[in-house]
Amino acid sequence: MDVNGVVAEGFESVREAFAGNFELLGDRGAAVTVYRDGHRVVDLWAGTKDVDGTAPWQRGTAQIIRSATKGVASAVPLLLAQRGELDLDAPVGEYWPEYKAAGKERTLVWHLLAHRAGVPVLDRPLTPEQAADPVLGAQAVAAQAPVWEPGTDHGYHAQTYSWLTCELVRRATGRSIGEWIADEIAGPLGADLWVGLPEGEAGRVGRVAQVEAAQAEAGALRVRPKRSVSEAYANPDSLTRRAFGAITPMPDENDPAYRAAVLPASNGIATADGLARFYASLIGELDGGTRLFAPETVELARTERSSGPDRVLVINTRFGLGYMLHGGASPLLSDRSFGHPGRGGALGFADPESGIAMGYVTNGFRKSVTADPRAQALVRAVRTALS
Repeated sequence: MDVNGVVAEGFESVREAFAGNFELLGDRGAAVTVYRDGHRVVDLWAGTKDVDGTAPWQRGTAQIIRSATKGVASAVPLLLAQRGELDLDAPVGEYWPEYKAAGKERTLVWHLLAHRAGVPVLDRPLTPEQAADPVLGAQAVAAQAPVWEPGTDHGYHAQTYSWLTCELVRRATGRSIGEWIADEIAGPLGADLWVGLPEGEAGRVGRVAQVEAAQAEAGALRVRPKRSVSEAYANPDSLTRRAFGAITPMPDENDPAYRAAVLPASNGIATADGLARFYASLIGELDGGTRLFAPETVELARTERSSGPDRVLVINTRFGLGYMLHGGASPLLSDRSFGHPGRGGALGFADPESGIAMGYVTNGFRKSVTADPRAQALVRAVRTALS
């Protein structure tokens, strides 16, 4: 496998790990970018643009990043709070009166971001076409009764996070969250990332698909998930299945209509550099861009608000405000890192103490949910480079 791109002196371990992902872990097409203190120190890509094609991956190739989109979307309410335009401690109903229904009157804005809102499921799932309609999505979560008292517990809002954040931002700003990201984040940073793909960018985006574990990995890793986890994913009535099935049937992630929709829980599209550049901008000044988060906002993002058994993922998880925190479910660079994985592949995160920000995107999705072995190999390689 020919690996293209550059690494700065001292980061050779990342190139080795990236090549190993193709040789040992079954990557078909992927890219990784790492920034340190606002400067790009790793920029690598290899394989094919399409998971089932032969055209080579180019430096500007972008891919859908699934739930890694949540990390990008979560910056919007935090930036609004930083500007004094949104009160994170206010009831959601102050901005969105219709949300004060079915026992959700006491839900606070920060409950939405920390997966404590109690509405990870929809009693009536939306079709992909309905899910793309922001009005229908907002109406569905506003009418939904919570499955636990908001604020008292946490569980991953795998799909409903889209409509919760979309409508909150629309009520607070009058703009869609996709427009806000384009105008206030991606544009000023020169970052290739979108929530709602413009038609003119469609040619840059590769086809994705589920892929099986590489044979070498399958032979080496025989650890089975806990029975409780396996049973949760197998049971159609479990919160796990219902949360991931809030859009039913599962959307075709290669469908142009799906990619053009604004679903900040699941359908963001980015290059590895765009994702890494976004996270670098949260923690410091950038080459050719400005810092987005004030130090106080960084602390808001990474201060633990939810931890312990996750009622949806059925494992222990840790969340700040919109961001996953370092832990067994999603190992990052250090205890102070914050970011978000995408189910079965992508990862973006920042580590303020080391000045590291990383983005990894791939066209081959795996069965992993929060800790893909390819992304984890790259995280370990970055840690080695810093040691």
